[in-house]
Amino acid sequence: MFTGIIQSVGQIQRLEPRGGDARLSIGAGKLPLDGVALGDSIAVNGVCLTVVALTAQGFSADVSRETLSLTTLGGLGIGARVNLEKALTLSTPLGGHLVSGHIDGVGTLLERVEDARSWRLRIQAPDALARYIAHKGSICVDGISLTVNQVDGAAFDLNIVPHTVQETIIGDYRPGGHVNLEVDLIARYLERLLLGDRAANPAASPLTRDFLAEHGFLK
Repeated sequence: MFTGIIQSVGQIQRLEPRGGDARLSIGAGKLPLDGVALGDSIAVNGVCLTVVALTAQGFSADVSRETLSLTTLGGLGIGARVNLEKALTLSTPLGGHLVSGHIDGVGTLLERVEDARSWRLRIQAPDALARYIAHKGSICVDGISLTVNQVDGAAFDLNIVPHTVQETIIGDYRPGGHVNLEVDLIARYLERLLLGDRAANPAASPLTRDFLAEHGFLK
């Protein structure tokens, strides 16, 4: 688990293909690696990866074929900057929100507009994620815990304060670029819970407005 509070911006040093998947080597930047052991988890642009090798300046992790196909990691070039966060411990302040490091989909940056010292971003999420994105709810973008300012279908707006621009890779964002998205963990479990006994039936239809109204969740 993670908090979505980025601890360092690292850099891709090597992406080595290995029989359909890959090994990723990353310079850790200012991320403190003391106390990190083989087998520990580090989030890279929001993707939970397992450390398989350590150096004085960074670490390596294996990336499965599924992760390469469902995230932006496979498209990163040598020298690309990435957000890094070590796994949450019981003594870590929860400054963001609970983040699993399991990416739900890849979004596209539609717009980046400067607003005083802040930036406003508009991101298009996959349609299947729209039901999990709520006004003033939490969402994780490339591992960054952010608050949704506005929702329009599957598109949503974010306000990014100067500190976040400086301490993450958001300063590299350009319209048309792609980002990893993880929706709020609670929203995923709530949807499953609301299915009740239907959750055990693979043929059960997903939640609809009619279903919610029938069971008193909508007026």
